[in-house]
Amino acid sequence: MKEEALAIASQQPDPARRLNVLREYLQACILRSLSESEAFVSLSFVAGTALRFLYNLPRFSEDLDFSLENPSDYAPRKWLKKLKTELTLMGFTPALTWNDRKTVHVAWVKVAELLKESGLAAVADQNLSVKIKIDTRPPAGADTQVEIITRHFLLTVRHHDLPSLMAGKVHALWTRPYPKGRDWYDLIWYRSQRPAVAPNLVLLQHALDQTEGDGVIDARRWPEYALRRLDTFDASVLAKDVRPFLERPREADAIKLNYLRSMLEKA
Repeated sequence: MKEEALAIASQQPDPARRLNVLREYLQACILRSLSESEAFVSLSFVAGTALRFLYNLPRFSEDLDFSLENPSDYAPRKWLKKLKTELTLMGFTPALTWNDRKTVHVAWVKVAELLKESGLAAVADQNLSVKIKIDTRPPAGADTQVEIITRHFLLTVRHHDLPSLMAGKVHALWTRPYPKGRDWYDLIWYRSQRPAVAPNLVLLQHALDQTEGDGVIDARRWPEYALRRLDTFDASVLAKDVRPFLERPREADAIKLNYLRSMLEKA
C-alpha cells in the first residue's frame, strides 16, 4: 500500500499536488479502517473532506471531521489501535495521538518517511499528518445517509446529506474568526449545483443557538449574514488560501467579492 501511495504521488510533477494526493491516500486508508471497525454505527462523516470523497468537490482537504451520532457504540481508542496496526502492515511508519479533554475529540495520524521518499522533504522524520476531529456534542437536526465510497478503496460510510453539509459550511462562514478561502470556494460549489443546494435550516439554527446563543441569529437570514462577513474580507487573501488545494488552481480566480455578493443576494 505504501508503494501504491508513492507511485500515485510520483505521477504529480507539482509538489503541492503531490502532497495533496499523498494526504488523500492516507485519508482513504483511515476511512477504510474506520469503516471496517464499524465506526460509522456511531459516527457521521462531515465537512470538506466528506464533500470531496462523496460528491467529488474539486478541491483537496486536510482534516477528517466526524459527528458523533450514537455514543453507546463510541470506541475511538479501539479504532485507533486497529488503525495503527493496519497502517504498519501497509508499510507505513505511523504514530497516533489522542486527546479527549474537550468536546471535540482530536486524533493525529502522523506518518514518517513518506514525505522524504516522495521528494517533498529533506529529512525522514518530517511527518505527513492527518487530523481527525470528532464533535461529541453535535447540534441536532442533521439528515444522514449511508453510501459506498470507491476512492482508492471500496468502503461504506454514514454521512450528512448535502443540505446538512452545507449547514455546517454556512455556520463556519459566520463563526470562523479568520478568513478562509476554502469556505467561500465551497459555498460557490454548493450554489452552482443544479438545483442549487440550500442549507438544512433546522441544523443550522441549532448550530447557531449552540455557539452564538439561543435566537441571537436567525438561520433563515443566512445570505444576509454571509454578506456582512464577506464585506470584511480581502478577495486576494481568500484566493491565496484555497489555490494550493484546488485540482484546477486557476479556479481560485473565481473568488471575487462582486461575484460572491451577487450569488448571495440571489440566494
